[in-house]
Amino acid sequence: MASVLATLRLRRLGPDEFTGTSLPQLNNRVYGGQVLAQSVLAAAATLPGSQRQLHSVHGYFLRPGKLELPISFAVERLHDGRSFSTRRTHALQQGKPILSLISSYQEDQPGREHAATAPAAPDPETLPSAIDLFREVDHPVAAFMSSIAAFDIRHVGESLYLRPSSEPAESQMLWMRARSPLPEGITQLQHRALLAYACDQVLLEPVLRRHGLSWRTKGLSVASLDHGMWWHRPVHVDEWLLYVQESPSAQGGRGLGLAKVFDTAGHHVATISQEGMVRVPADADTTPTA
Repeated sequence: MASVLATLRLRRLGPDEFTGTSLPQLNNRVYGGQVLAQSVLAAAATLPGSQRQLHSVHGYFLRPGKLELPISFAVERLHDGRSFSTRRTHALQQGKPILSLISSYQEDQPGREHAATAPAAPDPETLPSAIDLFREVDHPVAAFMSSIAAFDIRHVGESLYLRPSSEPAESQMLWMRARSPLPEGITQLQHRALLAYACDQVLLEPVLRRHGLSWRTKGLSVASLDHGMWWHRPVHVDEWLLYVQESPSAQGGRGLGLAKVFDTAGHHVATISQEGMVRVPADADTTPTA
């Protein structure tokens, strides 16, 4: 977690310009959750005061990011009203955007409330950890994941790391928590940015599960295309969070993943959506020819 927090600390170059680096990845591409979290933190650094809290993000992943290059963050101040502030952030490498994102921030205000109800789920402490699974597998990818993973993921039922689910399913649940305690003084904004960082690794799993695929499916190609998040209530990523996930649609090599996120008290803390490219070689065989 220390390396993640260090990567999320950006260097300010001007009032609305920042720069940052990237964490290592096996595919030699910038992890989408990382640049997403960096972008919202860059935007938040331009707010008038510190009373406005991040409540929504909508972004598009435009190009693969290169690990060896720094990332520049250019923030545009779209609006500062009495209650809300809106920012556009472009994450750039070699002058070209790899992510374009709009984020919104709101003053803490009273209002009517309702929320989704958390489903019953097993205690996460009774479920197998993905970290332990990786440690048991003699493979370079598993060794890399067990050494660098900042979050502990525990699926309710079968995971998709090594093999497909025994039966296709329309939904899944999993618990997630930071592997190590966070330093004192971590702000709610940082917790929300860390949720953005963490969630990107699991949001398209319901697409795979519904089609009998796993992360080891031969020739599988997955990439995030766009990402939406809404933070409803305070979130703490160093405590267990329940992801209740589904995929309502897939078509044209794209799949949509949705997640409601609950804390252990059952509070609905966030809702997330992501559409991604999900392709396997067998799909090409069904493409009509002229």
